[in-house]
Amino acid sequence: MVTPEQVDRWRREPSEHSGLEFKEARNNYDRVDLAAYCVAIANEGGGHLLLGIADRPPRRVVGSDAFRDVNQITEWLFNKIRFRIDVREVDHPDGRVVVFEIPSRPRGTAWHLDGRYLMRAGEATVAMSEDRLRAIFDEGKPDWLEERALESLNGQDIIDLLDTQTFFELMEQPYPGDRAGVLDRLERERLIDRSGDGYAVRRLGGLLLAKDLTRFTDLDRKAPRVVVYEGTSKIGVRADRIGQRGYAAGFERLVSFVMSQLPQNEILENGLRKTAVPLPSDGIRELIANALIHQDLSIGGARPMIEVFSDRVEISSPGEPLVPVERFIDGYQSRNERLADLMRRMGICEERSSGIDRVVRETERYQLPAPRFASAFRRTVATIYGPQPFEEMDRNARIGACYLHCALKHVTNERMTNGSLRERFGLPQRKGAVVSQIISATVNAGLIKVDDSVGGSRKYARYLPFWA
Repeated sequence: MVTPEQVDRWRREPSEHSGLEFKEARNNYDRVDLAAYCVAIANEGGGHLLLGIADRPPRRVVGSDAFRDVNQITEWLFNKIRFRIDVREVDHPDGRVVVFEIPSRPRGTAWHLDGRYLMRAGEATVAMSEDRLRAIFDEGKPDWLEERALESLNGQDIIDLLDTQTFFELMEQPYPGDRAGVLDRLERERLIDRSGDGYAVRRLGGLLLAKDLTRFTDLDRKAPRVVVYEGTSKIGVRADRIGQRGYAAGFERLVSFVMSQLPQNEILENGLRKTAVPLPSDGIRELIANALIHQDLSIGGARPMIEVFSDRVEISSPGEPLVPVERFIDGYQSRNERLADLMRRMGICEERSSGIDRVVRETERYQLPAPRFASAFRRTVATIYGPQPFEEMDRNARIGACYLHCALKHVTNERMTNGSLRERFGLPQRKGAVVSQIISATVNAGLIKVDDSVGGSRKYARYLPFWA
């Protein structure tokens, strides 16, 4: 039974999410749209769809006349989508609310509507990406990372193949006094297994700690590749290097090499001439870690790529993103939970969903153009740009920076204002009108909205990302 008190608890949620959706539907609601939302929410783990509630804060109960015959719509939905939805009418003091209780899809199965496998993207339902569908259908199958890469090994083979010294250093643990202690710890972390009288290395163990990935035939094509170009295009190549060490064993060396290939600026500080890199190392580090962790390892013949141009760095990984790119700053879903957990424990990446916050914060601190996140064919691409004067930023770059600044403010429990965005761009107070134009353009693009909680004053207006 759903009570008015439960409806009010849902209304107080900070934002809609994969398991909660509000629609006004004062008079009616399209049945096909309803079926699409039920399928999409079921595919994302199940949840509730409420009609008769405004979908903008403070989410007033407006009441709904849709689907007065709940038995009829229950039967229609079952015939349309072939799984049961429970429909409840709630007599709220402020009006009638219709609640659709949507179960999760079964493990390894995705629901579809007329042949379209759906998920949500903002206010709409969209077709699932090929990567997401494959991940669902692969549920229940053996995890690629947990399978064995090499077998019939002895204890010394393990020491020769894996950088155990770096493993214990990153885990901030003393190195055991004997080989048995090393092997026991790796086995407890499920990086190696006992196999008969010997040992086997799991793919996860090799991918993280290999001294030489080419000795693991399943893993050598997963090594990251760094390509350095002469200018802003791919015409001239200055360096092309493929990593050999595992992700954890070689991470610091990989980041250092990338940073060494960036354009260098000389600055004068306290009378001393110093070399400065115009891109934030912490931001580069986080994007490389994300590319390694969140890649789709089931895609053969593809590897993480780091491409260094004279004006930008593009970091890409196999697989389309599981989270819409505009929600990277507040959303998190990893394909490779164990890989992510171990790299987090080794201090290589941030806690869940905080890495992109850090990238955006660093680009703002350096007053750089906003980073760009894109979904390409079977790849996810993140681009971090070098310095560019505000006057040279095009309209899309300014709108992108405004949206990410607004989202960053929201996830840190603050609000964007004209003044905060002006400071983000490093503009003087007299440029307030220019900043207002950028805000208006971003509102019109549907990426941000006015925070109604402060009233209608334009002078003191605050803004929220569209999903807040």
